[in-house]
Amino acid sequence: MQTPPPHADSSDQTRQALIRAALELIGGKGFDGTSTREIAAKAKANVASIGYHFGGKEGLRNACADFIVETIRGAAACAFPFDRHDPVTAADPDSAAEELRVALETMAFCVMSRPEMSSIVQFILREMAHPTSALDRIYTGVVEPVHRHLCQLWEAATGEPAEEETTRITVFTLIGQVLYFRIGREVVMQRMNWQAVGPRESAMIASSHSEWPK
Repeated sequence: MQTPPPHADSSDQTRQALIRAALELIGGKGFDGTSTREIAAKAKANVASIGYHFGGKEGLRNACADFIVETIRGAAACAFPFDRHDPVTAADPDSAAEELRVALETMAFCVMSRPEMSSIVQFILREMAHPTSALDRIYTGVVEPVHRHLCQLWEAATGEPAEEETTRITVFTLIGQVLYFRIGREVVMQRMNWQAVGPRESAMIASSHSEWPK
């Protein structure tokens, strides 16, 4: 096995620091409103390292999108192993509804409890307002396969076809309700008198949907 060069770990740390800094700054200020110098300063890196690792600011934005895909897929896979090529094979409607509940509960816990999700959600919202190739990467890498999987669970739970427009809209509504709790996290925490979001709070969020399988 070939031993990596001594600087390999340091180089990877710099790369990761630049991605996290760009994710936060671009999510907060927008792509055009964020300079490479600001990103490098926040990452405690040389501004030239952006060109070295990513080929420039645009490449860094795409790397942020790839980081988002990796992060969300990693968090989701442990609870519901989705794959666009593998249809859902739930044993019965009740099992499918339970799988859907667990999936949404996991999403709620992830978006509310993981610190990096604040920057991730803000970055995605920026991309949705002004779409670029980064949004295409996020859509292809995580939005479409997760949404398709949840639609299949909905079909298994209700009998309503997964690709019907009404099913796809309903699933977007379920996901949107979960994301609201991240966008409005501070208001929710204050109004609910929550100090933190754990399994109990995540379960409450997941079960609060008006569009739940009947």
